[in-house]
Amino acid sequence: MRYSLFTASIATLLFSSSLMAMPKGDASQGEIKTPSCRFCHGSNGIAPRPDYPNLKGQQAEYLYNSMQAYLDGSRTGTMSAMMKAQLKNLSEQDIADIAEYYAQMK
Repeated sequence: MRYSLFTASIATLLFSSSLMAMPKGDASQGEIKTPSCRFCHGSNGIAPRPDYPNLKGQQAEYLYNSMQAYLDGSRTGTMSAMMKAQLKNLSEQDIADIAEYYAQMK
């Protein structure tokens, strides 16, 4: 019984999107892919409204995992449906590029 629970727990962790390796992001490509992001998160990565998060200088892995969590439904909240809609047509590479773009903003 313990072995089965342990095995199931390990399998869940291994296949969780938050633990999958982030593709190497390209900030210059990410900049091209951010027009819809800028409306809420600002053209400089500083959100114009206090209820939207600032993305400037955040760690790329954190941003990537956050966007993946919106897509897979594990991140919820008042804006989760809107974020999922914004992200649904992006590839993993697109998301990594966007994450790298905001991470490199200083």
